[in-house]
Amino acid sequence: MQILEKILDKNGLVAGILVIALIILFSEIFTKKVLKSKIPSSALAILMGLVLAYIGGLFSGGEKGLADIEIFKGVGVLGGSMFRDFSIVASALGASFLVMKRAGFLGLMSLLVGITFFFIAGVAIAYLWGYRDAVSLCTIGAGACTYIVGPVTGAALNASSEVMALSIATGVVKAIAVTILTPVFAKKIGLNNPEAAMAYGGLMGTNSGVAAGLAATDPALVPYGTVTATFYTGLGCLVCPSLFYLVLNLFIK
Repeated sequence: MQILEKILDKNGLVAGILVIALIILFSEIFTKKVLKSKIPSSALAILMGLVLAYIGGLFSGGEKGLADIEIFKGVGVLGGSMFRDFSIVASALGASFLVMKRAGFLGLMSLLVGITFFFIAGVAIAYLWGYRDAVSLCTIGAGACTYIVGPVTGAALNASSEVMALSIATGVVKAIAVTILTPVFAKKIGLNNPEAAMAYGGLMGTNSGVAAGLAATDPALVPYGTVTATFYTGLGCLVCPSLFYLVLNLFIK
């Protein structure tokens, strides 16, 4: 075991790839044999990854899930922001500029509708939690847009650390939900073409959730969804602490 631990320690990234490969293999077999392919194997693999991350966090008492366990630290590197952003940027090579241009107005409308809808939903949730001041309501509402927009808005409005943490948690829950539910409902909502993917990315907004969900649905749709999802984050950081806060401040005294 000591020899094995040394090998895994020196080859952390390779060990991480092996762990992910085993999860995907199990998901493929389980989906075909047990679930009769009713749920995409990639969606099951993502769910298994989340469960393992939770178990790893409980076992190690750390903050990085399974990566806090020494022999699985390579999973943290493989699942880190560097590889994530590299994958998203690399996927853009498969996007057609003509298709994106054709869906430009649709993408713009989806951005406006998506940000407004989730902001209002987040404000409603914060209100039910007992928050009544405009800063807290706006920060948590921004978190419902994405877990990046939330803390950016909170920092701009000088929100408390507790409220900013809640805004991040709200955005993370949304990202997980989008990741898992996208491949499940893709056929029912007609998410099978680039235009629909761009609209979906603009409505949902969470870049990581949209990218993972579309990858589980159809990898060819990932670049289109992430294009509008990226703009969603930028637009949210612009309007939430400014326009939306001013409007919210008119109604909350």
